[in-house]
Amino acid sequence: MMTILINKPSELSKEDFMAQFAGVYEHSDWVAELLWQQLEVSVEKQCFDTVDAIAAQMRQIVDTASYDLKLALLRAHPDLAGKAALAGELTDDSTSEQAGVGLDELNEEEFQRFQHINDSYKTKFEFPFIMAVKGATKVQIFDGFDGRIDNSVEVEFARAVNEVHKIAGFRLAEK
Repeated sequence: MMTILINKPSELSKEDFMAQFAGVYEHSDWVAELLWQQLEVSVEKQCFDTVDAIAAQMRQIVDTASYDLKLALLRAHPDLAGKAALAGELTDDSTSEQAGVGLDELNEEEFQRFQHINDSYKTKFEFPFIMAVKGATKVQIFDGFDGRIDNSVEVEFARAVNEVHKIAGFRLAEK
């Protein structure tokens, strides 16, 4: 069964559309902007009114984007339990996602481990460790890092983009 969005994209103004979808991909409004352009020229605008359709179109926009745009998308993501979280500088979605798995309640040892993970990962890959953490535990996050740190840059880049798609899917499902 296709889930129809409460605020149907086919019935939204550009301003309302952007307000609804710009945050789906973290600090990457260009994804929603390109989706709006597709919607605007579509003859069958109602085909954009389901979660699955919007998710598929957004995924396709990202997957066909240049390497540099995808890299910028990855770099737009905050570190897990990082300095931005401590400073209260995360988006509402990121704050909720990280708090939902207890990353806002780390003890000093866990916090230091996250800082080490974030620094090691960014040094190697030049973008932050990205994992769709909804429903995960801290142990699963640490295991995810341990299982991915030895990947090649190419493999990890693809994995990180896939994790971003998962995050976007969770965010869309909440709409």
